[in-house]
Amino acid sequence: MRHIRTKVGVAGAALLTAAPLALSAPSATAASPVTAAARQATAAPTVEEQRLSQRAPQEILRRSGFAGVAGTFAGGLARVDSYGAAKRYVTEAGRGLWRRAVDRVQGRGPQGGDLSRDDDRPLYWARLGMTKALREWKPDFRLSANQRDTLMGALERGSRGQDSIDLPGGGHSKTRVLRVVVTGFDPFQLDADARRSNPSGAAALALDGTTVRTPSGRLARVETAVFPVRWADFAAGTVERTLLPYFRRGPRQVDLFTTISQGRPGRFDLERTNGAWRGGYPDNARKSRTETVPVPKGVPTVRPQPQWTTTTLPYAQLTAASTGPFPVRDNTAVTEIPAGGSSPVERPDGPTPGSTARAGGGGDYLSNEIGYRATLLRDALKLKVPGGHLHTPVLQFGAGNTDPKTGEVTDPDFVRNRTTITGQVRSILTTALSVASGTMEK
Repeated sequence: MRHIRTKVGVAGAALLTAAPLALSAPSATAASPVTAAARQATAAPTVEEQRLSQRAPQEILRRSGFAGVAGTFAGGLARVDSYGAAKRYVTEAGRGLWRRAVDRVQGRGPQGGDLSRDDDRPLYWARLGMTKALREWKPDFRLSANQRDTLMGALERGSRGQDSIDLPGGGHSKTRVLRVVVTGFDPFQLDADARRSNPSGAAALALDGTTVRTPSGRLARVETAVFPVRWADFAAGTVERTLLPYFRRGPRQVDLFTTISQGRPGRFDLERTNGAWRGGYPDNARKSRTETVPVPKGVPTVRPQPQWTTTTLPYAQLTAASTGPFPVRDNTAVTEIPAGGSSPVERPDGPTPGSTARAGGGGDYLSNEIGYRATLLRDALKLKVPGGHLHTPVLQFGAGNTDPKTGEVTDPDFVRNRTTITGQVRSILTTALSVASGTMEK
């Protein structure tokens, strides 16, 4: 997602319900007495979870077949009688939600309702129903706040595809299947309109586990994950934890990666430069952070921390190629404090030497930050592959359906816009892979 100063307009039920309950969740057994104080490390619903009661989220869940997910998950939790069993159950339940969302988008299993299959929003709202249930769960055994946090982390990672990336290994460099990682984001700016979808998340669901064939005949396996729109998760290292196993040297090291988010209306942007600055725009939890991007401890990084990182995606070829109806722009603009200066200056052609970042090409929000974190990790590991950040066009509702108070949760233009954006993301990825594979074969 992109935060800029100008105003931007934004526009198979059994798979999950059965899968978690099919785990070895023990039947209720006699438990040792536990005081209420010892087991009531619950918390109030988060800001995101509080939005669940609104009309739009409830309709999205109902019309996709995901309305019963949280209740089924809570029922399974009620039959768990130990922390170890809870960890196994919650982990698999999260992964089950991700699989169900991917399958729905990719046309497998029941549609579950009349909401179009390409929709990313059922995953987001169903996950929040599950996190709320986990937050409120009162087991009949001692569960510390730290243990509940661990369970919450497992649920978040599993339901976002972050711990199920499965890239193929081995093979001769000129003939093997290429390995690709793509990431998207949750919907955001939901206080303004809870109906919103994020085309980057929709693209991630559509691409996960798929195979792409380049014009030269090379095959590529695409694995995806989605990330929360929350400053705190990024500071805690969710991006690095997810990407590091596939950026390190080894048999499953990526050949290409791209982080994706929603950007400007009517265009794709390849962000040439990412900046090390958080601009403070509120996230989905209504939290703000204005600071230098914090690098988590324990991950490889570049020292001293650079103010800027740059894309290695083939921007010249991608902007010249015919990939779909939206133009693809090479965005070179940044905002910096020049060396020796004190005030921000907009630079259309990138940063000047010694400057301090105030906004990358992708702004100063979490889309810029994920691009910065991914390319900083690339540089720290000396990974020589194409990688960077892509902004999609804004996903807009159709004319006459723009008022969040009275509007429908979907319309034909909204669906058509999202599927068009997803299709062009696939085409851009195929073009980038064609360039990358040609380089490898030389």
